[in-house]
Amino acid sequence: MKFGISTFVTDEGIRPDVLGAALEERGFDSLWLAEHSHIPVSRESPYPGGGELPRVYYRTLDPFVALTAAATATSELLLGTGIALLIQRDLIHTAKEVASLDLISDGRALFGVGVGWNREEMRNHGTDPKTRGALIDEQLAALKEIWTKDEAEFHGEHIDLDPIFSWPKPVQKPHVPIYIGGESEAALNRLAKYGDGWLLRGYTKYQEAQRVRGWLADQGREDVQFAVFGGPTIPKVIDGFREAGVERYTFLLDTLPEAETLKALDELAEVAAAHP
Repeated sequence: MKFGISTFVTDEGIRPDVLGAALEERGFDSLWLAEHSHIPVSRESPYPGGGELPRVYYRTLDPFVALTAAATATSELLLGTGIALLIQRDLIHTAKEVASLDLISDGRALFGVGVGWNREEMRNHGTDPKTRGALIDEQLAALKEIWTKDEAEFHGEHIDLDPIFSWPKPVQKPHVPIYIGGESEAALNRLAKYGDGWLLRGYTKYQEAQRVRGWLADQGREDVQFAVFGGPTIPKVIDGFREAGVERYTFLLDTLPEAETLKALDELAEVAAAHP
């Protein structure tokens, strides 16, 4: 099992290029960045974590800009979104951003996606929360067409594309690996149909990872990779996920100034080294 870092990169914490270099120096495998385009002032949707919404949610950098900065400072670190809120994004621009990141990084991009939880944020982008699941399914299918076809088209209920040209194409073939975020029944069905990997949150029980691994095998999807986003540093939990067949395990890194971040990374590297 390989270890990485998941975090929120903001204007108040360590720069993404410095962070990327620090991760690679310490032997971490991957960096996964969260996304929120904005936070509506109304704050009607309750924060899933409970209590007040943490400050980092208000100040996240665009993940593709931040990951590109990290790409230029590294040569091996994998660069993932955790998660990109695809339902709030323009499909064609996103296809180009992901492919461009993969090109600039020489094939190190990982595309984690999900439907999100902030309904007001979705509505500000013109997305109906009631149909967001059906929308993302069509978006994922259309993205694969754009990334793998010179003349791509897609005709669905929510996405309708007459043939288009779109370059660059991803370096990775057939396309950048798509990691589906979420643990609901709908998310798991989406994973089986469209995903190359499952990005499960750290509070998920490792017994559930074992169950889903078996369920995917029954669907003929033994090829799906598992990555834990924001897992705890508890040895029993780490070992449990390893035994469940998780390929990547990321620790949640607090958003801090550079010196404090580097100290925290040293501590997390020691945890990772204790579980070779």
